[in-house]
Amino acid sequence: MIQLLLQAHWPEWNGDLVDGPTGWNNTTHFIHNEQRRSVMRIYNTHRDKARIEFEFAVLESLWRVPLSFKIPAPLPSVSGDKMVRVQDGSDRYACLFKYIEGERPEEGSTRAAYSFGEKTGELINALAACSIGMRPVYPPYYELLQSYPTCSEAFILDFCKQPPLEFKDQGDALYILKEAYADICSRLESLKNLPKQLVHGDLNLLNLLVDAEQPHTVTALLDFEFCTRDVRAMEPAVVISGFLGIADEREVIRQFCEGFASRVRLSAEEIAAIPVLMRLRMVDVFLHFLSRYREGTDESHVLKEQLDMLAAGFKRMEYSQEWLDDMLFQYLL
Repeated sequence: MIQLLLQAHWPEWNGDLVDGPTGWNNTTHFIHNEQRRSVMRIYNTHRDKARIEFEFAVLESLWRVPLSFKIPAPLPSVSGDKMVRVQDGSDRYACLFKYIEGERPEEGSTRAAYSFGEKTGELINALAACSIGMRPVYPPYYELLQSYPTCSEAFILDFCKQPPLEFKDQGDALYILKEAYADICSRLESLKNLPKQLVHGDLNLLNLLVDAEQPHTVTALLDFEFCTRDVRAMEPAVVISGFLGIADEREVIRQFCEGFASRVRLSAEEIAAIPVLMRLRMVDVFLHFLSRYREGTDESHVLKEQLDMLAAGFKRMEYSQEWLDDMLFQYLL
């Protein structure tokens, strides 16, 4: 199928398929030929052309800003379109991007934490200056209750209390997530008055590249699919939530905050909200994968893995609250 898409829409980029890293939400293929290299993404999360158009509009605006790191560059097809329908009955879209040099950090590696903080702060400043001329398609995190129409409050609570058979052994994790969901729902209104701007919304170690020779240096930020207008402090909150539970988490978070603060400082109100925003991020991830499971996009094993990881993250939040608050105010204020 990939070869057919390339022959029909990007013939000069056709080549050999090469194994490479992929993510949770979409399918990624790496294509190499003697002259050039590219990356094809097939969107599995949605079938909405407007969402991809907004993503590309953000990227186009960012290209006008001098950045110290690379961002994705979609390639027009022979028709001039930057996205094409996958003719396999799924109505998915495929896009082709220029290959960006670099590699993902090694699993468990935290050497790029300071650089990640720098680039995150730099991106926030660049996104604040972007002029898109389009309304974001994805809602902000704080509109959680409107973001997942297939997962009503009643369905979520029932799933957690009386899960399908394949999730019966995850009762403890589901209880933790049910309590977290209820708590976050009660706090959403308080987040709406925080400073807002365009945010990437999904920065994590899977969505960046580092220099192969200098793995402490971030060279690219990827996957702007979920970019939207949201609370500014959500950007560091998403990153920090992803660091919970890893080796040397305190040192890694300290380095990230130090790098971030070299580019952006936050208000006391924003900093105080970061732990809540971290919990909101984790609840949102839960609902994201629960929706994908319910819609048939993912099999049960994907959701099972996410349930365990997220429950562990909430436990870490309980143990980490005091030192995390102190660190955030020390470096970000």
